[in-house]
Amino acid sequence: MTSTQRGDVGPPSVNADEKTTLTTFLDYLREAVIAKAAGVPDDVARTPGVSSGTSLLGLLRHLTGVEHNWFVWSYRGEGSLRDDELTPDPADTVAGLIDDYRRTVRRCNEIIAACEDLDRPGARTLREAEPPSMRWLLVHLIEETARHAGHADILREQIDGAVGR
Repeated sequence: MTSTQRGDVGPPSVNADEKTTLTTFLDYLREAVIAKAAGVPDDVARTPGVSSGTSLLGLLRHLTGVEHNWFVWSYRGEGSLRDDELTPDPADTVAGLIDDYRRTVRRCNEIIAACEDLDRPGARTLREAEPPSMRWLLVHLIEETARHAGHADILREQIDGAVGR
């Protein structure tokens, strides 16, 4: 069981090695997003909280697709691209999307753990550039997840006043 499954992940030690620092911060942010969506009724989590249409379900769906697309499809060169749009499907539920996110995170963490050289480029890229290194992917996913964790913070506060991690 990974720390992301248990929900008890915290920031890394200030003296951890680079890979541990990056992966622990990413897991910390992943769990923050999950915590903001957990316990919110499906209809409320589906409702956009801002005029752009962003909702908690949309954020979970988007981050699941982004993780899969960068780590599994791009870096590992496996499978097909997943939809990473912010609009949830009508059948999406909080529990279902959290489970899917956690499954995707476990797969991505396996890929990260198998990488012994953070400078090694992946198999292909989602951009018009050479395939990025694992280091670039980790930093990019930290940035992406942190940005959306902030969105989730605001949405959750609008829903029920819950603040903090």
